[in-house]
Amino acid sequence: MGTATDFVLNELRLFRNQLGLSQDDFGGSIGYSGSHVSSVETGGRPPTKEYMRAIDKHHDTGDRFTRMLHDLTQLDSTPSWLREWIEFEREATTLRWFELAYVPGLLQTERYARATLAGGRFTPEDVDRIVASRLERQAILERERPPQLIAVLDESVLRRPVLDQPGLMVEQCERLAELAAQTHIQVHIVPADVGMYLGLAGQFIIAELADGARVAHADNQLSAQIVDAPADIAKLGKTWELVRNEALPRRQSIEKIKEVAKSWT
Repeated sequence: MGTATDFVLNELRLFRNQLGLSQDDFGGSIGYSGSHVSSVETGGRPPTKEYMRAIDKHHDTGDRFTRMLHDLTQLDSTPSWLREWIEFEREATTLRWFELAYVPGLLQTERYARATLAGGRFTPEDVDRIVASRLERQAILERERPPQLIAVLDESVLRRPVLDQPGLMVEQCERLAELAAQTHIQVHIVPADVGMYLGLAGQFIIAELADGARVAHADNQLSAQIVDAPADIAKLGKTWELVRNEALPRRQSIEKIKEVAKSWT
């Protein structure tokens, strides 16, 4: 942990102690478990905006901890949500990932990753940095005890052409089928003939940590956020079950991916 982060965690511990509350009681007052509070205070998991806001709101601090987190974020050029999520991703035992637009970042080829950043929004230097970071994150799937990754993709993800990039989608689909055959990776495809379903509301990821706690990531065109409020996680959990029920079983999904790969040749 860096000095600035240590300061924030120390302030959280001091605040709780000044209130005379145990971690269980403090967590209960803001809608979190005692183990969650302990993990934040010891640096096991980063404090999120929702967590800090819950403290500020319940204890009427005048947004003290929300501002503190914002100031900490300014010390790092990487967006706070991405730094937070990468930490959760590394600690996760299970990742449940629904994608409506792109192949999940952990399963992308380098060419595909670069294609997702095309369009002039990023400088060439930014593209190189983001792609390198994304490929580095994929290492969690190759470690000795990798997380279980369960990915559900809308079929349109596989069918969407990438202009001026011949062979790119063949390469990506073949890579996806190869990864999906590994025991710790499951890929399920929601076929096009399903029509409208709940997943069309947007992409999300749910990470389950070693202590059983769950945290989620959701984004849109303008922002991305880490969600860890229990009620919101429960809603996303229900959405996940409904979306996964629309998807093909594992073997059929792999066959669908291979079928689409052939269509790109």
